Amino acid sequence: MPELPEVQTTVSGLQLIIKKQITSIKVNTTKLRYLIPKKIDQIAKNKEIIRIYRLGKYIIFELSNSISLIFHLGMTGRIRLLKKSDYRKLKHDHIIIYLNYNEVIIFNDPRKFGFVDISKTSEFKQKKYISNLGLDPFQKELDENYLLNKFDRSSIPIKQLLLNQKIVAGIGNIYANEILFDAKISPFLPGSQLDFHKVSKLIKSIRRILKKAISFGGTSLKDYVSVDGTLGNFQTKFKVYNRENEKISKFRVRRVIQYGRSTFFCPNLQKSKFNPPFYT
Repeated sequence: MPELPEVQTTVSGLQLIIKKQITSIKVNTTKLRYLIPKKIDQIAKNKEIIRIYRLGKYIIFELSNSISLIFHLGMTGRIRLLKKSDYRKLKHDHIIIYLNYNEVIIFNDPRKFGFVDISKTSEFKQKKYISNLGLDPFQKELDENYLLNKFDRSSIPIKQLLLNQKIVAGIGNIYANEILFDAKISPFLPGSQLDFHKVSKLIKSIRRILKKAISFGGTSLKDYVSVDGTLGNFQTKFKVYNRENEKISKFRVRRVIQYGRSTFFCPNLQKSKFNPPFYT
């Protein structure tokens, strides 16, 4: 968290600053997950923002000098866009980007698992954290053959495979739970057990759930808000996530810890011989 829908919502909100110019960058913290580039202000100063887009969970600011700023929100990061006159510094405001037209972009991250990086635009895809990414959920190349090839002979449960950013980029724990329920696939089913039909259902559910989440502005559970401070609302549409012991029709949602993360599912509707036993 934030996952793909929250990142996409952030990117959409930032389209307002396309063609605006960075006048300066103030760095309040020397290190987040990684060291913040020392020359970031010097490199970006007086440069126009010509494009802002998403790649997996990464936010890319393409500048007019053929340099790109790369943001990752980590677990608790968020980006705010305010008028300079409305800005009041908050704890954990690590990077402040000042724009012409008296606007500011603020990168805030309480747990410091996010980061910012700079790269030549022509070379940033060579960064290891970018080059290792799998396909985006909305790429047409993400089809049955692609996933069957990735899942072939894998004994790893499908939920964990969905969280593998080297296979599909952008899906996190919340949406993996919701996607698998939508597809009626057990989160414990090994990848090798998915046939063409199940993978086809999975792809449709991936796109359906992510599109729906984007339309609701993402999910706000603890830290996430959009660039204008609006809360996401997809949490009101959860079918299984955070709904332990609640009923879907006449069946209960269950929660187990799987690979160190909470898995929510309905064993009666996501049937598999690999499900852990539950007793009522």
